[in-house]
Amino acid sequence: MTHDLVIRGGTVVDGNATPGYRADVAIDGDRITAIGDLRSEAAARTIDAEGRLVTPGFVDIHSHLDAQVGWDPTMSSSCWHGVTSVVLGNCGMTFAPVRPGQGAVLATAMESVEDIPASCILDGLPWNWETFGGYLDAVEALPLGLNAGGYVGDVALRLYVAGDRSCEPDYRATDDELAQMAALVREAMDAGALGYSISRSLFHRVPDGRNVPGTWSDPSEFMAIADPLRELGRGVIESAPRYNEEQGSISRVDEELAWMAELSRRTGRPFTFNLQQITSLGDHYRDVIRLAIEANADGARLHPQITPRCVGVLFSFAANTLIDDLPSFAALRTHDLAGRVAAIRDPECRARLIAEGAHKTAESYDSMYLMPVDEPVRYAFSADDSLAALARRRGIGPVEAYLDEMDRSHGRTVINWPVMNQRDEAIVEQLTSPVTVIGLADAGAHATQIMDASQPTWLLAHWVRDRGVLSVEQAVAMLSSRGADLVGYRDRGRVAVGRYADINVIDLDAIALEIPEIRHDFPGGAPRFVQGARGIEHTIVNGEPFMDHGEHTGAFSGRVLRSTDDRG
Repeated sequence: MTHDLVIRGGTVVDGNATPGYRADVAIDGDRITAIGDLRSEAAARTIDAEGRLVTPGFVDIHSHLDAQVGWDPTMSSSCWHGVTSVVLGNCGMTFAPVRPGQGAVLATAMESVEDIPASCILDGLPWNWETFGGYLDAVEALPLGLNAGGYVGDVALRLYVAGDRSCEPDYRATDDELAQMAALVREAMDAGALGYSISRSLFHRVPDGRNVPGTWSDPSEFMAIADPLRELGRGVIESAPRYNEEQGSISRVDEELAWMAELSRRTGRPFTFNLQQITSLGDHYRDVIRLAIEANADGARLHPQITPRCVGVLFSFAANTLIDDLPSFAALRTHDLAGRVAAIRDPECRARLIAEGAHKTAESYDSMYLMPVDEPVRYAFSADDSLAALARRRGIGPVEAYLDEMDRSHGRTVINWPVMNQRDEAIVEQLTSPVTVIGLADAGAHATQIMDASQPTWLLAHWVRDRGVLSVEQAVAMLSSRGADLVGYRDRGRVAVGRYADINVIDLDAIALEIPEIRHDFPGGAPRFVQGARGIEHTIVNGEPFMDHGEHTGAFSGRVLRSTDDRG
């Protein structure tokens, strides 16, 4: 027999959190057909994996690629970090169901919540659907580099049934409206939705400043809307929770965990939700983990969703800068990166910017950190890495230090301002909890603000190789099987005979992140951050080589994954 593809001589880390072992892996069609000593078996194609890890493809359970899939079939930046399957429709934000002519409402809401330009959303998708199943069919008609499935979102459901009044803080759905929304969830589940997602975050607002629909709803509404998941015995519930009141109190942690636990128990379904350490909220993340463990002991299935690094707002000299508020920079906003760098090298312009920035004290920049283009990319910072520290060492103001760094790096150094997961010890506690799952990559979202789609690479490079907090087997399971099992991606997330051939070949010694950079490749030339990686040498999707040392092979073998599809 001649196999379609054999990966030879690698260390198989199969996604089960068990010790890796040396073996060859054979692929025929879209499935793994043999694992072991296959030196005597022929192959049409081979990949030399000597000294490399052979892992399952990674599963990103928290993306916002719902629109980007329409114009970027590789779903970058996810494609460069070993991801082979993504989940759309998180945080209650979906593009279906949608009434005719209502697309702009959902697009502007997505822009307001997730920083994806509405013009790109409207231009980049065909908008030829009304139902959630129609949306999945439209995605299925596109070329796909990765596998993708999705939740039906509460925000779209409420806008579809109740229109703009669902955004009012005092809106309460009637029994008839709840029945309509539950019927839409059932329709979506019958079409293959992975479950039902909700937004409760106070950060999520529509363009006029009101919170998105559902933020202020009584949890009994979610109980009614999610009931089809109980009836069907499948699907996941996902939420961006509301841990605090508008005044900043964290007194609602108990309340929020209580209703999520009750909904999980009533439906019998897993419930996953966002969790990050935030300094202003004290140790609320510990309370959340504790309460989740207690609830699960009482019949719930709660899985706080975490990220393995700080979540930081990024400042690039090619997009949003630290001097956007200075009058002399206003004229430079229309310049490209080269034009901006040339301007700050002009002595008169530079002097004006320094003078205008003199009121900015160095203390304001103690929590903003340099990510120099000529140093290894890091997301673990010390006080010496801050812009304020750089300014103090040089005896100058922070604006002058910033301009110096932009001049030196030709504008490519990035500034990282962590707003969540500011403490490494908190990240370790979250990573090592028995109830948490890796998520929150937010791929496709926050286009010019955040770039977290690269978190698999950071997890393997920092927490496994450099720090040894996790074994490679533990980390791979967190990135693959745990996510696949949670969302119901059948026959994925493990390297095993009979499973779909979603596979990575990784050089752990070489794995590293590249500097985030701005590209203008969204529809209409809109900007976004991208971030590549080194060391993930091959990514295979459904048996076809998809990425080769960071370059797309031209293959589009991804599929829409539906909860109704026994193929996985």
